[in-house]
Amino acid sequence: MTKLTMTVNGRKMSGTAEGRTLLSDFLRQDLGLTGTHVGCDTSQCGACTVHIDGLAVKSCAVLAMECEGAEVTTIEGMANKDGSLSVLQQAFQDHHGLQCGFCTPGMVMSAAALLQDNPRPSETEIRHHLEGNICRCTGYHNIVKAVLAASGQPVPEGVTATD
Repeated sequence: MTKLTMTVNGRKMSGTAEGRTLLSDFLRQDLGLTGTHVGCDTSQCGACTVHIDGLAVKSCAVLAMECEGAEVTTIEGMANKDGSLSVLQQAFQDHHGLQCGFCTPGMVMSAAALLQDNPRPSETEIRHHLEGNICRCTGYHNIVKAVLAASGQPVPEGVTATD
């Protein structure tokens, strides 16, 4: 077992892990941050997406020990300081960008990374960026609307038919 220390959601946190422990498991089991969902364990679905040193990464494809000293942000760290929903999280709620909610943490984390790199993405850019995240409930239309709204852009009425 190796002792690990990383900054998670702005707080220094430590724990111990075997060399084969995935970051997703370390976050959920050792640090008690269960907002990061594990859907496939093969980095296909994107439900486990977190930010490591500012980059969106699928945490089921990263060993916890690779994050020694890193800055990690999970869905729990996306809320405002007062605990209220961030603009992006509120947009997901307002535009019904979630249904069962299983993919939502990964979608929010991926969308946040997109908005950090491109504050006003087009609908096509949003859809392309979210290709690594699977949602089986929403059909993606309302997720795209939520990202557009969070970026301060007009949100189209009804269902769009791009891609």
